[in-house]
Amino acid sequence: MKKKLENLPYKLENIFKPLVAVDILIFSIIENELKILLIKRKFPPFENAWAIPGGFVGENESLEQAARRELSEETGLAQIDLFLEQLFTFGEPQRDPRGRVISVSYYALIPASKIGELRAKTDASQTCWYAVSKLPKLAFDHTDIIKYALERLRYKMEYTNASYSLLDEEFTLTDLQKVYEVVFARTFDKRNFRKKILSLSIIEPIGKKVVRGVHRPAGLYKFSNRQLFVKEIIEP
Repeated sequence: MKKKLENLPYKLENIFKPLVAVDILIFSIIENELKILLIKRKFPPFENAWAIPGGFVGENESLEQAARRELSEETGLAQIDLFLEQLFTFGEPQRDPRGRVISVSYYALIPASKIGELRAKTDASQTCWYAVSKLPKLAFDHTDIIKYALERLRYKMEYTNASYSLLDEEFTLTDLQKVYEVVFARTFDKRNFRKKILSLSIIEPIGKKVVRGVHRPAGLYKFSNRQLFVKEIIEP
């Protein structure tokens, strides 16, 4: 192996080594709005600007380990039964004024009921949930990253059961429909939506009902499988 390295047409110590970071886009449905967790940066660059949570990858961390660490640190949430997926790698040369930083982005889906106490890290002065439709001015290229993530989330929910990660374990059909309406920013016909969802056999009744306000008792359901799988849920 040493001889092979010696025969390389370049010296390894002369290879440019960019910094690698992870950015975590954490989505939840709060007060009937799709929201994303943002932090206010404490230090330059972009001091006092809002940004996606993230950080540099540790020397002995895999990318997913770094992403899960950031997810835990920013939400105080035990990483159980959460949807977490790599989104894209952003590496434009001028995206970070500190130098050449390549960011591997991930997105996570969290039920509002499981959100832990928000706490700012050492490099953040504040954390806040923002509606994706009412974002403040963001640092770096984070506006573009969120736009891309929203497109991916919608595609994912068209063809998988990923919506389970935005719901409690027990939910009504109205709760489920509301998740899709919030994410897609559109209204679905109640009868057609329920007919399609029930025909897919991805949820099942649990034999209990819940009363909310003046409405009639509504049946409670659960997902038959709270693991991600591919199936056309709704038409694009």
